Amino acid sequence: MLAASLHSPGALTLEERPIPKLGPRDVLLSVEATTLCGTDLRIATGQKTNGVRRGVVLGHEIAARVWRLGDGLTANIDVPAPGTQVGLAPEIACGHCEPCASGRSNVCANMRLFGTGVDGGLADLILVPEAALACITPVAAEIAPPLLALAEPLSCCMRATTRLPIDSHARILILGTGPIGLIHCALAADAGAHVMACGRAARLEPARTMGAQVTTDAQGDTLVDEVLEWSNGMGADVVIIAVGDPGLVPIAAQCARIGGHISFFAGFPAGAVASIDPNLVHYRELTISGSANATLDDYAGAVEALSSGRVDLSALITHEYALTQVSSALDAVRTRAGLKIAVRPKGATAN
Repeated sequence: MLAASLHSPGALTLEERPIPKLGPRDVLLSVEATTLCGTDLRIATGQKTNGVRRGVVLGHEIAARVWRLGDGLTANIDVPAPGTQVGLAPEIACGHCEPCASGRSNVCANMRLFGTGVDGGLADLILVPEAALACITPVAAEIAPPLLALAEPLSCCMRATTRLPIDSHARILILGTGPIGLIHCALAADAGAHVMACGRAARLEPARTMGAQVTTDAQGDTLVDEVLEWSNGMGADVVIIAVGDPGLVPIAAQCARIGGHISFFAGFPAGAVASIDPNLVHYRELTISGSANATLDDYAGAVEALSSGRVDLSALITHEYALTQVSSALDAVRTRAGLKIAVRPKGATAN
């Protein structure tokens, strides 16, 4: 099988590998699509090394089809039957640490991840070990594989938004119009909220397509003024920081209304420091929260939302590449040539 593996930081290599050996309670999936994100680019270029195993196959946003089961598994009882289209949640939680025991398996203390420590989806086939069988999530109805691969970023966004007061009466300000910000636009619009998105000018039209009623590329005090005008002087009920820029933190506080919520959704650079006026938090009674990764329940909800058609993210898929073109696909991520970039391995048909 063909696979894109990282033999050293910055050295991504396409290579032929033997089909992974199937244990009695393992599953082999035929990969149909893997979408790329900035994390994949940082791993491939050597900027991210923490938790990355030498020789690992990259890719954590995965759509696949069940191909083979270990002889200790029963189809439709232990796992979906061969031929079933599935999404694969990337988080393999231990299930027994304190975060897992308290319902926060998304921040498991012993987390392993497909695409960093465990071979991921930039390959024709992917081995799912027994410990990760719960990560296999069947669809309610088959959909385009690149769309199904978006269940991973969607699940992370859903985890954040379900913990925020987003409803038809809320005004939601989304800072950042990359793919994550656009997914947040879609979720807020699906809830009937009034949505304002702020980001680069080239991404404002996609933000409107995904449900934002108001868009702007304003910054600093100008942005604060525009938000106040949009919200009749009150400020936003929820501000979601969807891009890892520490400079947005004080702006978010100025844009939030009394009793408002600020979500630190994006990851920030290591060592980043943000300044915020504590009196804004104090006198406006602001709630600030973080959100990281997703639980298996979050992921199952994302697969259901996509495969049922309740949430439509198809406009995000702008480019598709064969696995043999993975370097070009990563270049497209680096140059922001599109929104979401999908890689399409040949799957089991190549073996």
